[in-house]
Amino acid sequence: MQKKTVSQKGKKQTKYIFITGGVVSSLGKGITSASLALILKSRGYQVFMQKLDPYLNVDPGTMSPYQHGEVFVTDDGYETDLDLGHYERFAGVHCTKASSYTSGRIYSSVIAKERAGKYLGGTVQVVPHITNEIKDAFRSAAESGADIVLCEIGGVAGDIESLPFLEAARQFRFEVGSENSCFVHLTLVPYLKAAGELKTKPSQHSVAELRNIGIIPDILVCRTEMTIPKEHLEKLALFCNVRKECVIEEKDVTDSVYSVPRELLKQELDLRILEQLKLPIKPVVHTEWDTLVRKATKPKYECTIALVGKYIAIRDAYKSVHEALQHAGMANNAKVHVECIEAEDLEKNKNILKKVDGILIPGGFGTRGVNGKCIAIRYARENKVPLLGICLGMQCCVIEYARNVLGWKDANSTEFDTKTKHPVIDLMDEQRKVTAKGGTMRLGAYPCNLVKGSKAAKLYKSESISERHRHRYEFNYDSKFREELEKAGLKIVGTSPDGKLVEMIELDNHPYFEACQFHPEFKSRPTDPHPLFNGLVKAALKHKNNISKEKK
Repeated sequence: MQKKTVSQKGKKQTKYIFITGGVVSSLGKGITSASLALILKSRGYQVFMQKLDPYLNVDPGTMSPYQHGEVFVTDDGYETDLDLGHYERFAGVHCTKASSYTSGRIYSSVIAKERAGKYLGGTVQVVPHITNEIKDAFRSAAESGADIVLCEIGGVAGDIESLPFLEAARQFRFEVGSENSCFVHLTLVPYLKAAGELKTKPSQHSVAELRNIGIIPDILVCRTEMTIPKEHLEKLALFCNVRKECVIEEKDVTDSVYSVPRELLKQELDLRILEQLKLPIKPVVHTEWDTLVRKATKPKYECTIALVGKYIAIRDAYKSVHEALQHAGMANNAKVHVECIEAEDLEKNKNILKKVDGILIPGGFGTRGVNGKCIAIRYARENKVPLLGICLGMQCCVIEYARNVLGWKDANSTEFDTKTKHPVIDLMDEQRKVTAKGGTMRLGAYPCNLVKGSKAAKLYKSESISERHRHRYEFNYDSKFREELEKAGLKIVGTSPDGKLVEMIELDNHPYFEACQFHPEFKSRPTDPHPLFNGLVKAALKHKNNISKEKK
C-alpha cells in the first residue's frame, strides 16, 4: 500500500520536486532551486524548500568558512548550509530545521534509535533504515502545509556519499506516485574552446549514473556559457530519455544573479514541472521582482563599502552580507562596490580606507584580525565615515571605544584575553558550562527592544524587533563597564526585553555609526532590504556626495 504524504491539514497531496546535480559541483543548484521556487510561488503556489547534504557533519556549524562558506541561521535556531539563504532571499520562504538535513543528522538519528532499542534487535542497514529516515525527512517538509516541496540533493550523481539520498528519493517516488513527484537534473554542457563546440557527452554520462540506480529525470536543466543549438538539445533528449520540451537551457547570466528566475521563466521550466505534477497553470504575478532586476542592472548611483574581515579570500564566507549590500543598493538605485579588506592588512596600512564611502565589520571568531578591525572602526569614528558593525563587529566597536576614548588600553574580550582588567566583552552566563561546540551557541531569533527616538528605532520604524543570533560572547553585563561607556558617549540603544543583553549601540555625533550583536544580513531580502544595510548604503552615498562637494 502506498503512503500518501499530505499536509498537516490533511486536505491535499503535497507534491515534491527533487533537484539533483551532475558532471561537476558548484553548478548553482541552490540558485536554480530558489529561482524555481520563486516562479512557482509567483504562480500562486505555496512552496517549502529543503536541502539534503551528504557530508557526515551533523550541521555546518563547526565547519571552517574556508571549507564551507558562511553558516546560515534560521529563526528557529538551526545552523544550515548557505543555500538556505538563497531560498529565503529568492523565494521568500521561511526555512526551518526541517529545511536542512545532512548525512550526519540522519545517521545520528538512526543510531540513537538503535541504542534505544527502537529496531527490536534487528540488523540496522543503509536500506531500509537510513533510507526510511531520509524519507521521513522528506515528509517532515509537508508539515509546512506547502503545495510543493523542493528538495535539493547535494553533491553530484555518482558520488558515493549521495547514494542513500538518491535511493531514498527513488523509493519515495514509487510510494507517492509519478504525478506527485518530479526529478529535475541540473547538468553542465561544457564549451571546448579549442574544438569550438559544446559537448553533451558529460551530461549523458551523468544521467546514465542516475538511471543505473533507477532514477530517470523528468527534466534536464543544462548550465551553459553558450547558446545550445537545437540539434544538441534534441541529442540530449534522445540519449537521456527526456522529452525534447523538457530539456531546458540555463545560460550564464552576466548582469545580475537575480535575473535567473526571469530566464528560467522564459524557458518555461515551471510549465513543464506543473504538467508533470498535474497542477493547473496559474498566471504569474511578480512585477516587483522585475522592477528590482532593472534597478540591479541599471543603477543611477554608486558607492564603495569596505568589508573588513578575516575570511576575505572566500567570498562565500560572507555571502549573506554581500547579498544584503546589493539589496540595499537596489533600494537606493545604486551599484554597491564591495572592497574586501583583510583586517590584518590594516595593521600595516590604514590609508587603504581613504577611498571607501562606508565600512562594514562582519562577524567572526578568534583573535586574528581583531586589531585590524579596531583600526577600521577608529578610522570610521574619527573621520565620520558611515559604519555598520555586526556581531564580533559590534564587540570590536566596544573594545575600540573603551581603549581609545576611555583610555582603557587593555580593554578586550575574554575570548581573546582572559586576564584583561577591562573585560568589556565577556562570555554569556548561559555559555559558561557549555563544553560541546556544535549547536550550542545563542542561536536563532530573539526579541529586542529599541530606545525610543534612537537612530536604530527610526531605521526600523519600530521599537520592537526580532533578529537572528549566533554568538557566545556579549557586551559585559557588569554595570560599571556599561555606565562608564555610556557616560563617554557610547549609546546603548537596543537590549533584550529583560535589559541584560546589549543588542545595539550607536553614536550621536556621527552620520552613521550602528553596531548590533545579531546578524541582520540573514533577514535581508531583494524586495525588502534590511534597515541597517539600507541605512549604511544611504549614508555612504551621502558621504560620497559630501566629499565630492568638498573637493570642488
